[in-house]
Amino acid sequence: MRIEKTDIIHSLYNATNVGWDEVNNKWLASDEYGNPIDVVEAAVDAEYAKQFYKNQRMREYPSIEDQLDLMYHSGFDAWKAKIKETKDKYPKP
Repeated sequence: MRIEKTDIIHSLYNATNVGWDEVNNKWLASDEYGNPIDVVEAAVDAEYAKQFYKNQRMREYPSIEDQLDLMYHSGFDAWKAKIKETKDKYPKP
């Protein structure tokens, strides 16, 4: 599942509703009671940048079916080596 900025806002602010205000070019968020939350876009951008490696990895990992096929035909060590290629290419910050 691709990580979006809305996911970051949900996690940073415990927001239940998140949207983009196209008129004012800013994020809108509210809590479970409908109270507005002041979203600091710089904080959202910083957290998104820290987690962007996950999106890059997801795009390059083989499908689950291909991973299982690799394990069946070539063994667990071959699977680990294949996954490590992507993890090394896109390390955690």
